[in-house]
Amino acid sequence: MSVHAGHRKRVRERFLNESLDNFPPHNVLEFLLFYGLPQRDTNELAHRLIERFGSLRDVFDAPYEELLKVDGVGESVAALIKLIPQLTRRYMVDSSMEQYLNSTEKAGKFLQPYYIARKNETVYLVCLDSKCKVLSCQMIFEGSVNSTQVNIRKIIETAFKYNAAGIIIAHNHPGGVALPSPEDLGTTQRISEALRAVGLSFIDHIILADGDFVSLADSGFIKRT
Repeated sequence: MSVHAGHRKRVRERFLNESLDNFPPHNVLEFLLFYGLPQRDTNELAHRLIERFGSLRDVFDAPYEELLKVDGVGESVAALIKLIPQLTRRYMVDSSMEQYLNSTEKAGKFLQPYYIARKNETVYLVCLDSKCKVLSCQMIFEGSVNSTQVNIRKIIETAFKYNAAGIIIAHNHPGGVALPSPEDLGTTQRISEALRAVGLSFIDHIILADGDFVSLADSGFIKRT
């Protein structure tokens, strides 16, 4: 039996009895790393990671290549660490379906989980029925947002596929602020004109950044019908 087996058992029982709420950051990492390093003491490595990146969140947000530079972190451990924010995103996204997005606040809160740990600009298309119930929400582009890269034809085809009455477009500004750029406004105008021509309602274009979001419809850039 490993010399660390008794300690690991105590940490696991503490987690089951108390949850992670009372765990300091290094203990959270130590516990997670049990499953990437089954035969090693992970406490020292957990401290090293916190010292290197500054906080638990910063460890999870660190690039894969930077994690590999930390002594004791191999490919399996780095992949395990990078799994956590993406697993969180999937959990939050699955929890948010079956909603009615009949207000800007509801739409913004619905979309926020889709952008957890996103480092690139990412465009999502939300298809809604006539009562604003979510029919689908899917990524349609990852990269920068401009009129040449956002495929308006794909937006229309997807909306018709789900028999949508209206759509919401969303994208993020990683590391920036939730304010529209001239390119965002130009793309919004082109989408609006295309949707109007085929009888689809352009409900909103929402920009998200750093826990905040801005509605271009509320800002007067989209005429609601």
